[in-house]
Amino acid sequence: MRISVELIPRNAEDLLNDARTVRSVMPQATAFNIPDLIRFPMRSWEACKLTKNILPASIPHIRAIDIPPVGDPPMAEDILATGLQEILVIRGDPPHDLSHRTYPNSSEDVIRRFKQCCPNVRVYAALDPYRLGFRDELTAIHRKLDAGADGFFTQPIFDLRLMAIWAEMLQGHNIFWGIAPVLGDRSRAYWETTNRVVFPSNFAPTLEWNRNFAAKAVRAARDFEGNVYFMPIRVDLAAYLAGLVTD
Repeated sequence: MRISVELIPRNAEDLLNDARTVRSVMPQATAFNIPDLIRFPMRSWEACKLTKNILPASIPHIRAIDIPPVGDPPMAEDILATGLQEILVIRGDPPHDLSHRTYPNSSEDVIRRFKQCCPNVRVYAALDPYRLGFRDELTAIHRKLDAGADGFFTQPIFDLRLMAIWAEMLQGHNIFWGIAPVLGDRSRAYWETTNRVVFPSNFAPTLEWNRNFAAKAVRAARDFEGNVYFMPIRVDLAAYLAGLVTD
């Protein structure tokens, strides 16, 4: 089982400090995955140049709507030059800054283009267990597989029963199960309204509940022969990650 931790590329100094903290408190982690957040000046593949020597792998997120429709994706050359071997393609949310140019690409379009220009790079796609119904999400999954996706990163999941259902439907595919802490009522409301998450009845927006759930989810992912990635949003990295993976 591979373990990845998502890091926010606010700036080089904070990114490297966070990466070193992860390596220290979670020695089982073998990868970072780094989102491309246009409100920050550092792009995800640039951030991976900094983190790739701290853990064996760094996986940049690529926003499909940022890719011009003609030619190879503009960051492909940098990705190959840096020696990155994996990327995650997401569609991307429309920017608040309307001066930021976007294009009407689908994730499948960009997955296909990366597989053509970077055939040795593993290209992952996104999977959302909550936002669509099972049938519609499975249809989207098959479109991404047909485009060449090598596996999936799920949006964070908060119910082991739902995880088991998806694991059965995705058997045989390379899955990184998302695990994220939800701390406080405002954070819970965000996940419920924006991501349409349905929390289990025993959920509590506390560090203790989230750490207990994360430890169980890691064991479940191992049973499903999958991988995990942690998305430690608005939480002290050491307080959340230390001791979560014990074997």
